[in-house]
Amino acid sequence: MDYKEVLQTNIGREPDFRGKVRDLYNLGDKLLLVATDRLSAYDVIMPNGIPGRGVVLTEMSNFWFERTRELVPNHLITTDFEAFPDELKPYRDQLEGRTMLCKKADRVDIECVVRGYLAGSGWKEYRKFGTVCDIALPTGLVESDRLPEPIFTPSTKAEQGEHDENISFDKMVNIIGKELADRLRMLSLQIYDSAATYALSRGIIIADTKFEFGFIDGELCVIDEMLSPDSSRFWDAQEWNPGSPQDSFDKQFVRDWLAHSGFTGEGDPPSLPDEVITGTIRRYEDVRHRLID
Repeated sequence: MDYKEVLQTNIGREPDFRGKVRDLYNLGDKLLLVATDRLSAYDVIMPNGIPGRGVVLTEMSNFWFERTRELVPNHLITTDFEAFPDELKPYRDQLEGRTMLCKKADRVDIECVVRGYLAGSGWKEYRKFGTVCDIALPTGLVESDRLPEPIFTPSTKAEQGEHDENISFDKMVNIIGKELADRLRMLSLQIYDSAATYALSRGIIIADTKFEFGFIDGELCVIDEMLSPDSSRFWDAQEWNPGSPQDSFDKQFVRDWLAHSGFTGEGDPPSLPDEVITGTIRRYEDVRHRLID
């Protein structure tokens, strides 16, 4: 599919907040979240984007918000551009297909991470201490192993330009209180269990994922994005081979190219070549197709 590249948006004014990927507009009683085609690696935004990336991210979040609505409410109102306020209609070319109209929420400043497999920072900690976020795991596990059961490993919600920090559940309790911490852990594990079971029936492993929550009119809801290639580690179940890193349906393809090129976050990032752009969007489209088409 041919996509128009959207790196920045302007709806007659600049966004109220511009993150690494999303442009956010305050519409009074609602929020407009626009997933651009910007891509960051090593906490640096690349000079050129991945055309269509924001469309796939929005489609996948929309699918999961709808699929999990009976488990937990969420902030999504609609992704249908025709249902957007009339004042947004002149900006169709920037917004259509990549935008969520959402309810406002009071965000809980915790990243709710669920891990079903041993990868990433979890694998690094396990190699040193036999734990992940202070949770003791059986000895003898190898990289990419399936865990005996999924574990909840929260992290702090860092400000723009800073790194999230993995924390223990006890530290999470100290930050937000035990009752809310227990609810977030329970909901996160329930959502992951439901989504991972469905994904496996489609030949996809959800190795780990993260959720964000907030309160809308006093009700705890999932917010931001959900089970997208930006918030989740997706693997091909047929190719899963514990003992080494797995190919992921995400921007790891870009990180690998950057590392091979010698860029690890210092200085100006290089422009991404066409083959890297094409290979990345194909991975996003592949997991989208296998999960929701």
